[in-house]
Amino acid sequence: MQIEIATLFPEMCEAVLSESIIGRARAKGAITVNCHQIRAYTKNKHNRVDDAPFGGGMGLVMQAQPIYDCWLDVRSQSELPMHTIYMSPKGTVLTQQRVRELAELPRIFLLCGHYEGVDQRVIDKIADEEISVGDYVLTGGELPALILTDAIARMCEDVLPAPEAFQEESHYNGLLEYPQYTRPEIWEGEAVPPVLLSGHHKNIAQWRAEQSMEITRKRRPDLWAKWSKDDGADALLAQSTNCLVEN
Repeated sequence: MQIEIATLFPEMCEAVLSESIIGRARAKGAITVNCHQIRAYTKNKHNRVDDAPFGGGMGLVMQAQPIYDCWLDVRSQSELPMHTIYMSPKGTVLTQQRVRELAELPRIFLLCGHYEGVDQRVIDKIADEEISVGDYVLTGGELPALILTDAIARMCEDVLPAPEAFQEESHYNGLLEYPQYTRPEIWEGEAVPPVLLSGHHKNIAQWRAEQSMEITRKRRPDLWAKWSKDDGADALLAQSTNCLVEN
């Protein structure tokens, strides 16, 4: 997986992407993430990459030329097909399912807007899709790009110790994750659920499945309604019922 991030603040992105799990994955070559300075491609003698919006209004708009030239240069650096995403509050809201699909692609280009946004002409010319990380607005696309990069990278081979590290987490199978506990067994008078100390793997799996379903039903009825209609729901519900009968 190669991820190319086009931004006015590459140092900001590098600071995050050089740490923790993603930083270690980059260091060992499990993933490639490159941060590209859009300003390096401007033809303006003052290194400007923005100008006032036509029609008036507050703020500045990023110009098409530096972005397009950056995109052309990055695209030419590899023969791998490049899927281009503009991080935008107007985009489709990111889901785990979309992350799973994007993780299968060989190369992704993430465009980070800033100021009042980006000249629509370059978006129309290069973007394959627009993605939002939520129904709110930030000062730039860097944080959304970092979120998307992290979400994709952790699903790539050799980034996490094993696929189970992300397959049992919230949203992967349409449900929220079950509660987690660690030592000590009793803290502030509260004990760890006895089933987790039993060593009975089937009962533990059953408890976790039930907790996951119950938490999702209570906290995210929208997810619960969608998951309940999926084919996998019937199998998990049947498994839960069988375990209860056997126990």
